[in-house]
Amino acid sequence: MLNAANPQALIELNETQIAARTLDLRLQSIQISAEASLENAFEKLINERVQALILLTDATLYSQRGRIVALAAANRLPAMYFFREFVQAGGLMSYAPSDTDLFRRAATYVDKVLKGTNPGDLPVEQPTKFELVINLKAAKALGIDIPPALLARADEVIE
Repeated sequence: MLNAANPQALIELNETQIAARTLDLRLQSIQISAEASLENAFEKLINERVQALILLTDATLYSQRGRIVALAAANRLPAMYFFREFVQAGGLMSYAPSDTDLFRRAATYVDKVLKGTNPGDLPVEQPTKFELVINLKAAKALGIDIPPALLARADEVIE
């Protein structure tokens, strides 16, 4: 699921399509807009017999995380989210850059700028630390057994 008006989500969709082909999975994209109803999007997911949901990064979707998590649970749809706050709100799992690490890197940049470095001279960086967060209560409600190896790799397990 993605917000069609978000250029970043379109880039993520392309990368997700590549990964899906590599894994021999069929990817069904559901594009929403600020005007579109989340309920209608989930109805389409269910009608298309989608078996799992990946939510692509978007501020509008983030602001609706409580509704999205509730709709995924009500429709018994396992979902992976782009930030840990979805999992803290009851979602199944997230895999995302570490906020702590991103803020630490941002502080380093602010320090350099305040010391006189031209911001245009600073290199663009990509996140290097990612966190896997799993909600076992959500997994149990969905009837999903999370493999022990995956739990061992998780940065946080919510019980």
